[in-house]
Amino acid sequence: MNSNDTNGLLNLLALSAYPWVWQVFSVILVTLIAHYILGLLLNRLERQLKKTANLWDDAILEASRKPAGFLVWLVGFNLVLDILINQSDAVIFESVEPASELLVIVLLAWFLLRVIGQVENRIISDDYTSEPVDETTVHALGKLVRIAVIITAVLMVLQTMGYSISGVLAFGGIGGIAVGFAAKDLLSNFFGGLMIYLDRPFAVGDWIRSPDQEIEGTVESIGWRQTRIRTFDKRPLYIPNATFSHISVENPSRMLNRRIYETIGLRYDDASKVRAIVDDVKQMLEQHEDIDQKQIIIVNFNSFAASSLDFFVYTFTKTTDWKQYHEVKQRILLTILDIVFKHGADVAYPTSTVKVDPVTLINSEQE
Repeated sequence: MNSNDTNGLLNLLALSAYPWVWQVFSVILVTLIAHYILGLLLNRLERQLKKTANLWDDAILEASRKPAGFLVWLVGFNLVLDILINQSDAVIFESVEPASELLVIVLLAWFLLRVIGQVENRIISDDYTSEPVDETTVHALGKLVRIAVIITAVLMVLQTMGYSISGVLAFGGIGGIAVGFAAKDLLSNFFGGLMIYLDRPFAVGDWIRSPDQEIEGTVESIGWRQTRIRTFDKRPLYIPNATFSHISVENPSRMLNRRIYETIGLRYDDASKVRAIVDDVKQMLEQHEDIDQKQIIIVNFNSFAASSLDFFVYTFTKTTDWKQYHEVKQRILLTILDIVFKHGADVAYPTSTVKVDPVTLINSEQE
């Protein structure tokens, strides 16, 4: 037997004197195999769940991938830790043991937070919902559930570390009163944001404006403290949520129609043609494809103005899009001009008529 074989045999005999080493090696090997098998099972389960349109099973499966893998390694770590504690009296191993309980709580909280995120994304996705969903409400509920999970996890961690939850809650109640007085504006903005989420006067993407203040633009985000609005000149406008509790807000994005309300003046020379022009304009609107026929349509001679005979047009378009509305309005106004010109009339403009006494005019010329 050569020296290499002798050394190998001695090493083998030395390891046989420490059976815990083999136990640790076996646990690590089993953990590796379990982690690999878990990945295969999750992949196979994913292929099966793709055949259904249920968002909950897909969300839970996707959310459980990383936490489940870490959980397998945590179980293996605990088994290795038990072996080391049984073989050694080192204090360090006993101090590490409570950390595994904290890691279990952290993994559970992590899994729940991932489930919330996955469900939130799938609810607003067109792949899982056939009807439109209010994204603002979904995100608000997601934030509330996340806060509840985080607070519960923190209390469980404190309980595991030996702190009394009742004492923490009592301290939190007293501290909450003090913080409430110190952060009055912050709390008012928080509850203002909560009211926005519950009442839903507007949502992300809506065009809003306030007649009380110089607020107008598109809502980009609704936070717990402030709402960000992008004005039409592309400037960001940050408004505390408490502001919306004492101002009126108009939401043009939710209008059903857009109104066309215009006054057209004809010359006094065309007085005999006013009736025919008004009738033709009304008939044109009643047959126009871009006008909502379910809404009121009014075309009436309205007043004897200083320089014109005025009639007004009052109607509603089908579209609510700002750009398309102006295109429709332009076509209608141009068509009205064509009707006026077809009858040999014309649009009036400010004029003045000066009447001179003929006798006065002759006398002025003779002088």
